[in-house]
Order: sequence, then C-alpha cells, then structure tokens
Amino acid sequence: MPKQKTNSGAKKRFKVTGSGKIKRAKAYKRHLLGSKTKKRKAELGKSAVVFKGDEYRVKLMLGMA
Repeated sequence: MPKQKTNSGAKKRFKVTGSGKIKRAKAYKRHLLGSKTKKRKAELGKSAVVFKGDEYRVKLMLGMA
C-alpha cells in the first residue's frame, strides 16, 4: 500500500511542539495595519496553539494521525 502524502500547505503552516501540541501563526497581520494598535499588531505577531477540536484534522494533514 502506498504511503500517505503529507499536505504541503499544512507542512508550511504548522509546527509540532515537544509536548505534541500544534503551533500556528495568527491571521490579520498582512495589510490594513494603520488602523490597528501597536499592542494588537505585537500580539498578532506571536504564535498560537491550534484548538483541541481542530487538532485531529491538522494531524491528519501532517500525517501524524
């Protein structure tokens, strides 16, 4: 049986932490930044953890499940 292919888009967007959680980047930091506060833009630059409900689908795309 052939190997399962990893989703190429998911490879570029997600990283797995040492504890097995999945990190992601936050949205809304590409354009229209003039109306956003410094604090908000700084927070958007940080990484976030994928929600528990979505974790299984992301792991499927990464070939982990």
